[in-house]
Amino acid sequence: MYKSLPLFLITLSLLGNFGACAYAYQGYQYTQATPQKTQCKVIGVKDGDTIEVLIDGKPVVVRLANIDCPEKKQPFGNKAKWATSALVFGKMVTLVHYGKTDRYRRLIAEVILPNGLNVNKELVRRGLAWHFKKYSKDASYAQLEDAARQQKVGLWSQKDAVSPEQWRKMRKQRRREIRVERWLFRKR
Repeated sequence: MYKSLPLFLITLSLLGNFGACAYAYQGYQYTQATPQKTQCKVIGVKDGDTIEVLIDGKPVVVRLANIDCPEKKQPFGNKAKWATSALVFGKMVTLVHYGKTDRYRRLIAEVILPNGLNVNKELVRRGLAWHFKKYSKDASYAQLEDAARQQKVGLWSQKDAVSPEQWRKMRKQRRREIRVERWLFRKR
């Protein structure tokens, strides 16, 4: 009996996976293979690419898919937050998502307004967000970013616009340097 237990467990797990064939394993979670559309109300804007919505009466933090807005202390960071607020705060929106979350457990989704406007794409078009190529292969975002760069709108009006990813790396490095300087200063 015990010799057949592993075979039984393997068979059971294979049969169990047939019921979940609409899902693909992504790290520690399962995500749906087809997009879901969820109607909800926006109750907060944390920054340019992060909002808070009410789904079934519960607050859910949403990370806007395919884009990366400037950090709050970065140039155009507050403008990105204000633009996002003006577009979505207090409104009913549709989230288009696959049930996927990031490492901070934020739902990753595109946000669509009742008039059909895709907020994620609008922020890139206005020059208030980068196409987040590290996590997105959607060519339409790359085209919108290229157009914004050529027109020099938003953050592209600056000569040397620094991506939020690079900004975070530079700040992290600077914090390390400060810690080392403090440590060296204590040793004197």
